[in-house]
Amino acid sequence: MTSPFVRKTALKALLAVWVLCGGAVPPASAQTARYDYRHLPKAQQAMVADLEQRTFQWFWDSANPANGLIPDHYPGPSFSSIASVGFGLTAYGIGVERGYITREQAVDRTLTTLRFFANAPQNGSEDDASGYHGFFYHFLDMRTGKRFTRAIELSSVDTTLLLGGVLFAQSYYDRDTPKEKEIRTLADGIYRRVDWTWMQPRAPLISMGWTPGGKFIDSDWKGYDEGKLIYILALGSPTHAISDQAWAAWASTYPRQWGMFYGQTFLNFAPLFGHQYSEAWVDFRGIRDAWGRTHGLDYVENGRRATYAQRAYAIANPGHWKDYGANIWGLTACDGPGDLKMKTSDGATREFFSYSARGAGLDYIRDDGTIAPTAAAGSIAFAPEIAVPALQAMKERYGDNVYDKYGFVDAFNPSFDGAVTTEAGRYIVNGWFDTKQLGIDQGPIVLMIENWRSGFVWKVMRRNPYIRKGLLRAGFTGGWLGQQH
Repeated sequence: MTSPFVRKTALKALLAVWVLCGGAVPPASAQTARYDYRHLPKAQQAMVADLEQRTFQWFWDSANPANGLIPDHYPGPSFSSIASVGFGLTAYGIGVERGYITREQAVDRTLTTLRFFANAPQNGSEDDASGYHGFFYHFLDMRTGKRFTRAIELSSVDTTLLLGGVLFAQSYYDRDTPKEKEIRTLADGIYRRVDWTWMQPRAPLISMGWTPGGKFIDSDWKGYDEGKLIYILALGSPTHAISDQAWAAWASTYPRQWGMFYGQTFLNFAPLFGHQYSEAWVDFRGIRDAWGRTHGLDYVENGRRATYAQRAYAIANPGHWKDYGANIWGLTACDGPGDLKMKTSDGATREFFSYSARGAGLDYIRDDGTIAPTAAAGSIAFAPEIAVPALQAMKERYGDNVYDKYGFVDAFNPSFDGAVTTEAGRYIVNGWFDTKQLGIDQGPIVLMIENWRSGFVWKVMRRNPYIRKGLLRAGFTGGWLGQQH
């Protein structure tokens, strides 16, 4: 009888040949019935539900209850990431709907958070501010809420991810109570204060950021990546809206990113987070901008193709990394063993990285054998039929080394097999495993699992008038945008 290992190896080889020969992504509709959460085997349902709850708990436990700030990474000491706060504000609503916490608990934590951001100092000083012109610094001190160090920039994208949670709160807490009214008022004020036009030294594009010492960063958001939400919110602003030309300018580099990678034709961006962050809040299913209408797909379908391409890359495994395959895959920005070169047990000299934007696409390949579970979990709403088996396989194969109180650790690397001191995580006999989670990687897990299970976050954000206005001004049509809300 052929051994399971031989059968799996043969299947991997056949899949790799199929993909490299141009195998197409199965249509989403063909997979919907089988991979609807309600139709999964009970064991897989339990696995996904457990992951969602544990990941939610990370946000609930890690936040500073005095100001609502959420750390960049946890457990352990950390500064706050404003993007983590945006994901957390959204996770609290999920927690209410799933019964993890009460609505009153979520209201109180959300109010604490929004009161902090509404009243945090906004000025042009080096050390005595949390933000400026409505934007906030990328990292804040967890206790004081001020700029963490002078190396930290006023970040347009991280402010945007924070605003994703702020606007979610504005639309979700819709009851006629004093606290929920205050949430809506604070959220509206925080959003209206952001001066998008000030962040445009090279209009109609938006700069990546600003520092008091160096002024505007000499790079703009241009081309397909996580920046879609920046332009949608900037176009939707009732106070500081950018021009109608901005979306076309943003999309002008798309032709350079459109092409085939490992059997899939899509808008390439190597790390999977670029296909997940905006999509975590905005329901792009069935709505298309001018580019999408020309190419016959929406951004969710694009993310689906990107996910299949990454899996195909892992099956082909051109770097010969340990354990890569049909169910062990996923490259995105994440932690890593450290910045070092070392000889591994296969006799090769390998280069490893610490935190890095790992990815595989036409734009670049950066791969040191480090897998981030959020890459698959954050794509679960795009391609559950390959994401769910991947998550199950990682958990079953690596056990407690990869899965703990707060769900999956941020990353792991089976190829790192030298017993050396690392900057983060721990080395065990079968590789390197992180010992913490990162907020910007936990966020896509909990939001996209819920979007797949119920569409909850997408449905809430459909009701937000600023999201709707921004999409319409960007030229999106069709689907739910044609319905009255």
